[in-house]
Amino acid sequence: MSTLEAAIDTAVETIAPEEITLTSGARDHVTKLLDERKMAGHGLRVFVSGGGCSGMQYGMALEAEPREFDTIVEKEGIKVFVDPTSLMYMRGASIDYVDSLMGGGFSIDNPQAVASCGCGHSFRTTDNEPAPTPASGGCGSGCG
Repeated sequence: MSTLEAAIDTAVETIAPEEITLTSGARDHVTKLLDERKMAGHGLRVFVSGGGCSGMQYGMALEAEPREFDTIVEKEGIKVFVDPTSLMYMRGASIDYVDSLMGGGFSIDNPQAVASCGCGHSFRTTDNEPAPTPASGGCGSGCG
């Protein structure tokens, strides 16, 4: 084991699978993406950032390895990386992939969200300020 791998092992916390879950549809789609892009061994980074019509929004990216202090959720060979701040807003969340006539996409069912945007990419918790009114803009994706 290299020094970098040892440092990552000591800095990364692995949480119980029930903290954040991936449905079989999400796992299948991540596997498909990793295979198509020849990114074996990579994981799915899930994060929360400010913005969107409800105050906070989700983001996702494929990454080679976790960052320092990331939490890793691993199930059936699929790794999910979550930074500590995002984890505060996502404990108990379930990530799904939905394919419909309108197109496919990831969807997050977050028990901490008290309000969400119609597009499902923006949310608010009790710790956030109230969502902006429609007159103040919206998320720009046609869901505001």
